[in-house]
Amino acid sequence: MQGTAADLIKLSMVKVQQVLDAEKRGTKMIMQVHDELVFEVPEAEVDWLKTEIPRLMAGVADLKVPLLAEIGVGENWEKAH
Repeated sequence: MQGTAADLIKLSMVKVQQVLDAEKRGTKMIMQVHDELVFEVPEAEVDWLKTEIPRLMAGVADLKVPLLAEIGVGENWEKAH
């Protein structure tokens, strides 16, 4: 399972970065911590992030069980949990 989770987060990172670049977003993916991605997000893009990032991440693999990505927003990583 850990190997699969690592593969899924890497696929998510690639997909999310492709969309950020293609759409010329101000959002920056700044780090990965285990199965989490951490972003710096301009206030104007928070609503976009809350909808699109989970959709992108959940769509990186076609599995028998659904993938779920949750979003937390805060001034720092601790407050976003």
